[in-house]
Amino acid sequence: MVNLNMHKVSVAPMMDWTDRHCRYFHRLLSRHALLYTEMVTTGALLHGDVPRHLRFNDEEHPVALQLGGSEPAELAACARLGEQWGYDEININCGCPSERVQRGAFGACLMAEASLVADCVKAMVDAVAVPVTVKHRIGIDKVESYEFVRDFVGTVALAGCNTFIVHARNAWLQGLSPKENREVPPLRYALVYRLKKDFPHLKISINGGISTTAQVLDHLEHVDGVMLGREAYHNPWWLSTWDQAFFEAASNTQTRESVEEAMVDYMEREALQHGTPWYGIARHMLGLRHGLAGSRKWRQVWSDHRLKVLPAREVMALARQSVPEMATA
Repeated sequence: MVNLNMHKVSVAPMMDWTDRHCRYFHRLLSRHALLYTEMVTTGALLHGDVPRHLRFNDEEHPVALQLGGSEPAELAACARLGEQWGYDEININCGCPSERVQRGAFGACLMAEASLVADCVKAMVDAVAVPVTVKHRIGIDKVESYEFVRDFVGTVALAGCNTFIVHARNAWLQGLSPKENREVPPLRYALVYRLKKDFPHLKISINGGISTTAQVLDHLEHVDGVMLGREAYHNPWWLSTWDQAFFEAASNTQTRESVEEAMVDYMEREALQHGTPWYGIARHMLGLRHGLAGSRKWRQVWSDHRLKVLPAREVMALARQSVPEMATA
């Protein structure tokens, strides 16, 4: 059963990172946080390998599919595919500033075409019964007026979108790399808070530069949800505290060691069922011992290319031998 408050805390869609293996790992750590796929373009689904892009593990629920595109009919068709495959939400990307995405006429540049986004949302809402949501920025380029993002949200909401995830920075479409676009434009959380005040009937989640439990709790005083990105990926053990801190649920009783063992079990299943090499999965858990003594040696073993010929369980044994307190535990 889908958590009705699933937007309270979520892990952001991140290209090359939040694949189904990463999401399986994150779900071991938090039972309630909403998880997002990497962005999947409409072209990849309509002309490519649908199972490769949409297959996921049942354990991942609640899980949302993020789409990239700008043609209403194509987005509607892909939303239907997402619903058929069992996703709990369909999200449209209106926030990515990369040049590759811009060449496809979607992502952050769509914020300049609110009426087109509204048409896309309307087509998707008419096509599926699951929620359709939008992830966007507070502005593009040097357009820093609150009215710009207010009018964007107002226009798109009229088309049937009730949930907006707002990255609290502008997207500069020229002159900055995607990495710089996550760091250079200033964070302006107050604009996101203002959106919630002006649209109290909408669900507004905030994203950008948030890295501590205290910050999350502070933001939740002003908005409905918080989306975490890179800090959640690089310091995944933080997720193990989320159920208790944010969802008033029982604390996670797992240890880092039990999570590592569960991931090795998963690697073995994936190898048997799909021929997936363990190292394509293990890369997502390299931050599991972040901040602990011996974490660097442990991480080096799991990322040692010379060990790719060994079974995952043997690599785990070697990783633990490299950390004295784990070897003697």
